[in-house]
Amino acid sequence: MPSNVVSRRGGASRAPAPLRAKGGGPLRPLGARVAPGHHYFRDFLTGPDRSALLEYLSELHPIWENRYPERQARPEGRAQRRLLRPVYWLGGWQFACLDYYRPPRVKNRVVAAEPYPPVLARLVLEIERRVHKLFAVSDVPRGFRLNTCLINFYGNRLEQGRSVDVARVGEHRDFEPGPVASLSIGERALFQFVERGATGAPLLSQWLDDGSLQLFGGSVYKDRLLHRVQRVGRNAELSLPPAIEGFRTRRVNFTFRFVPPEHIVAFRELAEPARRDVRGYVEELGRHSRFFRAALDAAR
Repeated sequence: MPSNVVSRRGGASRAPAPLRAKGGGPLRPLGARVAPGHHYFRDFLTGPDRSALLEYLSELHPIWENRYPERQARPEGRAQRRLLRPVYWLGGWQFACLDYYRPPRVKNRVVAAEPYPPVLARLVLEIERRVHKLFAVSDVPRGFRLNTCLINFYGNRLEQGRSVDVARVGEHRDFEPGPVASLSIGERALFQFVERGATGAPLLSQWLDDGSLQLFGGSVYKDRLLHRVQRVGRNAELSLPPAIEGFRTRRVNFTFRFVPPEHIVAFRELAEPARRDVRGYVEELGRHSRFFRAALDAAR
């Protein structure tokens, strides 16, 4: 980490003293110093909570999304593609074809989704408590709640009779305001923070273990750096729930973020053509979800 850390908003701040993760052993920086805003708890999940989450996952029916809308022109030179992994969202569904949540484009991006199950709702209250304790007031927006959750399923996809490892995520930023929380089950994953456009070593690497919680936020980890999942353990015997046709899950990650409630709209309130773009997904979800069946009925 360089001796001066420059934020997106301009200006430089004095480099902080080296930090260690609270409750989870040392961070793994590749530089001499670690900026504040990253916290890791290796053993956050208890055995009963882990079992309850696995039971909940066994009842889910994740979907595969395409990156772009089918009915609209794609960006020049971009071919339609399916995302690498099946997903499920809680609180607010941020469909890939609606271009996620990216200020100032916040309207018609987030569709109201199912509430958290009791075990997640309870865990989120504890995670929010830690956020308020660990992060500066200036890094936590007014009204902050971890009210959306992306459930990512990492593993092997069956392609033309071959099992292909697709357990990775490329470099990106999360644009939702405030800190991000990441809860992991299954094989450990190598999570890295990198400078935009950098070709050298990452600025910080952290293995995310089974049952761990990672928090990151602030001007360095949230606003300046990109992050990625470089790889996931390859235990050939591991298969986590739910059963997904043509896919074997080795790791499940729950990523919690904050979307201002006024930016989350019911499916019936979604403007056209966004509603047309995602209707097929909502209909697929509605085959197994009472919440989304009701959302479809309300839109008729």
